Parts: sequence; C-alpha cells; structure tokens
Amino acid sequence: MTDSLTGCPAPAKLNLFLHVTGRRPDGYHLLQSAFQLIDRCDHLDVHLRDDGRIVRTNDIPGVPAESDLVVRAAHLLREAAGHPDLGATLTLHKLLPMGGGLGGGSSDAATTLMVLNHLWQTGLSRAQLMALGLRLGADVPFFLFGKNAFAEGVGETLTPLETADCWYVVIEPGVFVPTSTIFSSTQLTRDTKAVRITDFPDATKQIAANFGKNDLEVAAVGRFPEIAEAIAWLGKSGNARMTGSGACVFSAFEHEHQADEVLAQVPSRWNGWKARAMQVHPLAHLLID
Repeated sequence: MTDSLTGCPAPAKLNLFLHVTGRRPDGYHLLQSAFQLIDRCDHLDVHLRDDGRIVRTNDIPGVPAESDLVVRAAHLLREAAGHPDLGATLTLHKLLPMGGGLGGGSSDAATTLMVLNHLWQTGLSRAQLMALGLRLGADVPFFLFGKNAFAEGVGETLTPLETADCWYVVIEPGVFVPTSTIFSSTQLTRDTKAVRITDFPDATKQIAANFGKNDLEVAAVGRFPEIAEAIAWLGKSGNARMTGSGACVFSAFEHEHQADEVLAQVPSRWNGWKARAMQVHPLAHLLID
C-alpha cells in the first residue's frame, strides 16, 4: 500500500464563456459555461499518518489551516468513509493566485479528494466524490469530472466537451476579487438567454470564434479598473476576456510562438504567463467510475 504521493497537480481552469441565465429561490445563480483545463497548476504533497490527525504543514497567507479547502476536503472524505482513524499530512504549493477566477482553491480540494480516496483506499466513485465536492464549492465537481465540460445549473451539471489544442496567455492584474462581491453587484445581468452545447463551436473553430461572453465581467471591471486595463491591453492581440468572477484575463492562440510573442510584451506591472489547453485532468486515472 502506497502511503504518500508528492507533486500532485491541481490544474487551473478557464471559463471560455460564462453566462448567468437566472437565479434559484435559494439565491444561487444559474450558469452556463465552458470549463477548460490548462497546465498551470498548484501542487499537493500527501503523506499518510497513523495518529488520525489531518495536518497542513505550511503557512498560506490569508488562509488559516482550519478553513483551507484541502483540510476541509480531507475531513469531509474521512467522514464520508466512516473511518475517523484515517490521517494525513498535507503540503500545498500555491502557484495559482487566489481571487483570480482560475478555480485554484476548488482544484486544490478536488486533488485532495482524488489523492486521499486513492491512498486511504476509501473506494468512493467519481460521482460520490463530485457530490462531496459540491459541498465545498460549485467549481469542485468540475475538477473531479476529470475532463473539459459544458456546465449548467450552479456549475455542477456537466457534459464532456472537446476543446481546441491551443495556448493561452493569462494576465494577473494584481487585484483580489471576492466572488460574492461580483454576484451581488447591481450591474450583474442575470437573464442571458440559455444556449445549447451544440451552439458552442467545435474544436477546430474555437480559437477563431468569439462565442458568448462573461456576464460577470461588467460587474468586475466596474469595481476593479485594473481588470479593464488588462482586457484592453490583451485584446489588442486577440479576443480577450475575464475568467470566472475575475480577476485573471486570458486570450487564446493557435501556436505557442504566438503566445510567446505576446507574453514578451506584457507590462511589468502585471504577472503574465502562458499555459497549454488540456483535455483530461492529470489525475483522472485515480478516479473510479
């Protein structure tokens, strides 16, 4: 039995579009989106313990251990498995910005669930892990789904989606955007007409397509002008938009050298990087159907 896994990737996601189509009576927003995995990742080291404790070893500014999604995910899985004696040491190496719209915290939680389900041999299926993940956050089920997806509902209703093999330039404008601030904004449109998955361009056309929009962008740029500046700058090289509830901004390129050329010109006041589209989560082999 393996008692540790190190360097476990927790990849970022991009919302290729994000429409808000309504609101449920409980206040949750109804969404449609295309989730795209990219190869920019946080990494998690997991070592099993025999003393029944779940311990995060490193400090993460602004994130106390008890509220960290990786710690909460571990406790949730242990509770679901019914084995209170299970323990783990967790070390999270953060690369993805918090409040960036890249799903970093949700991805970290999903990686924790996948890895501990494997190491603890708890035997939960993909569907069971996704149900647990939804209790931690609306984006967590996507990362447990294991592949790119057309998302509906609050983000938990997922249909497999084949996407283009392309490169992305992503800019971090340097601001932290609280998701709750954007979803409560009076500028947020909540009645975008629903689309069908068949409306979304096929993989050979997605780079050139200007499909949909991000409905959260108007509310975000109204509050954070830095996001508007990044969109305007990156938009000179192609179709640029914000991902998630912000703050990161991205644009797609067919070839790596095109991404490199744009990246070389990113103003020094921003952190910019490139990432390649992925079709499958790098830990999908750990999932049990």
